[in-house]
Amino acid sequence: MDRPDPTSPRQGRPTTARRRTYVRRRVTVLAAVLVVLAVTGTLLARASGPGPSAATATTTRRHTPTTTVPPTTTTAPPTTTTVDPGALPQTEALPSAADPLFTARMDALWNGVVTGSMTPALPAFFPQAAYVALKAEANPAGDYTGRLLVDYQLDLTAAHELLGTGAALVGVHVDSAYGHWVPPGVCYNDVGYFEVPNARMVYSVGGQVRSFGIASMISWRGQWYVVHLGAVLRSGGGEVDDPQTGPGTSAYSTTC
Repeated sequence: MDRPDPTSPRQGRPTTARRRTYVRRRVTVLAAVLVVLAVTGTLLARASGPGPSAATATTTRRHTPTTTVPPTTTTAPPTTTTVDPGALPQTEALPSAADPLFTARMDALWNGVVTGSMTPALPAFFPQAAYVALKAEANPAGDYTGRLLVDYQLDLTAAHELLGTGAALVGVHVDSAYGHWVPPGVCYNDVGYFEVPNARMVYSVGGQVRSFGIASMISWRGQWYVVHLGAVLRSGGGEVDDPQTGPGTSAYSTTC
């Protein structure tokens, strides 16, 4: 969960007009994020439990033979109760992409990409309470809403614009061999977790298979959650991670 370095030569120096446009866009998205969080909190308080989500196939890419979870008519919801998983303590369990709960979260992420909206994609994102417990900084809650969720919405919008019409999810490929443990004390974190870079979201559109990456997912209690969708180190605005024709290939990185 690195922060972009504004002094890095990779970031470049945006013009004053571009900087103002970027700031206005982030302020607008932040306002929308706060509305989404307020509405979502109200709905969760009223709900007796989550409803079903649409079905997809989820595949797991490993250095061992690939395992495919076949599609079903319904998928398991991300949680079976209204208890926030972020309010529960971390574990050292390595997540599995074959877990039905992971499939359900990837359904939620895909729905967010298709609609260009963060609201349906929130179950796929790292829980706020877990982030607050994890980060060793003065205002992790503010960083979560003011940076991570704003970037998430911008990246969902960018991926939505990439799709075109009639796109259908084929599966999400996760190379489990790239999963690595990030210990406490690294990257401004008080709690350890697993991180896996550059999973691939594979879809079909117009009879052609295409894909893009999920820049970084990290673990909480043995489950993968998106923490950076388009990029870890950002150049500004919404980004799509490595879009390719075909299923693409995950690349290893030591991000945290």
